[in-house]
Amino acid sequence: MTEVSRGEEAPPGLRAHLNEAVLQDAFDPAPLTIQIVLNDLPDRNCTHPVSNGDFSVTSDGLNRYRTEYVDPIAEILADPAYQRLRIVAIVEPDFLPGLLLPAATTRCAAVQASGAYPAAVRYALTRLHAIPNVYVYLDASHHGVVGHPDNFGRAAGLLASIAGAAGGGPSLVHGFTVNVANYGALVEPYFTALMGKNSRWVGGNDYVDELSFAQAFRKRLIMAGFASDIGMVIDTSRNGWGGPYRPTRTSTSGDLNRFVDESRTDRRHSVGNWCNQAGAGLGARPAAIPAAGIDAYAWIKPPGVSDGSSVNVTSPDGIRPDPMCDPTYYAQAAGGYVPSGALPYAPPAGQWFGAQFQQLLANAYPPL
Repeated sequence: MTEVSRGEEAPPGLRAHLNEAVLQDAFDPAPLTIQIVLNDLPDRNCTHPVSNGDFSVTSDGLNRYRTEYVDPIAEILADPAYQRLRIVAIVEPDFLPGLLLPAATTRCAAVQASGAYPAAVRYALTRLHAIPNVYVYLDASHHGVVGHPDNFGRAAGLLASIAGAAGGGPSLVHGFTVNVANYGALVEPYFTALMGKNSRWVGGNDYVDELSFAQAFRKRLIMAGFASDIGMVIDTSRNGWGGPYRPTRTSTSGDLNRFVDESRTDRRHSVGNWCNQAGAGLGARPAAIPAAGIDAYAWIKPPGVSDGSSVNVTSPDGIRPDPMCDPTYYAQAAGGYVPSGALPYAPPAGQWFGAQFQQLLANAYPPL
C-alpha cells in the first residue's frame, strides 16, 4: 500500500512504487493490482486536536490541494507506462466525520463553512475516475460514526451528492472503503447492537461491527442512487482482537454495561479511540469477495506503522503529537472520560513502530 503525501518527494515516491509494480507485473500473465491512498485534504482529520495535513482552508487550501496534490498524482497514474496495472485508489479516509459531526474544532467549523471537503473530494474522484485502469474507492468512515441512526442516511446522501450518484447520474466511484486505519471488529460474535443498544459502548448505534455495517450501508447507498453492483472494501489490518483477552462466550451478567464489556471482542475503551491501540491484532487476511456485497478485505493501513507519537516528539514535518496518542490522556466519551488506550513509546506518525507490529502478530485473529 502506498499512501501519497505531498511531502514524500524523496524515493520511494509514487512513481518509484509504480515502476516496481511494473517490474513485478512482467512476471504474471494477469495484471498486477497496486493499492494507493490519497489522504491530504485541507485541514484533514479536522475532528482531531492536531492536523498533520499540508493544506488549510484559510490559506487557499482547496486550490492548492487540487493543483499541488491531486493533479500531479493523476498525471503520474495516467502515464501509459502504467496502463496495464490495476490501480486501486482509496480517496480520503475518514473525511466524513468532519462533515457529519458537530464542529468540535475551529478547523472543522472552517471546513464546514467553506464546503472544501466535498469540493476537494469530488475533484479527486473526477480526475482519478477518468483514468481507465484506476478503480476509485471513496471512504465511508466506520460503524462508530456512520452506523449511528442520526448519520446513516445523511452519510449516504452526502456521498451520493459528492460522487455524482444523486438523481440517477453516473457515479465517479467503483465502491467504498470502511474502517480504514481503524480498529472496529469485523464481526462481533457474542452480542448484537440490539442487545447492547443503550450501553455506554454501543451508545444507541445500530451496528457493533464492520461487516454488518458495510453490508447494510451498501444497501442504503444503492437507495441513494448508486448502482446495484457497488462494492465495499473493509480494512482488516488491525481489527483482529485476538490473544488471551478475547472473549469466548456471551456474558451472563445482568448489568448491561458489564454484559457488553465482557462480550465484545473490540477491547478499546471507546469506539472513538484511534491511535496505536493496545491489544489490537491483525485481522482477517486480504481476500477477494469474502462476503455478500464485499469486494475485498484489505490491509489498507500498513500493520506496524505508527498513528502518532506517544510523547512530546515533533514529527519530521514539524507537527506536534495528538493527545489521543498519549497513553496517559483521558478523552471524553459516553458516560465520562476514558483512557486513550494508546501504546507507549510510539514514534511519530508514519514511522515504523516495532512494538506495535509485534503486538499485532501476537493478537492476530484468525491466529497466525
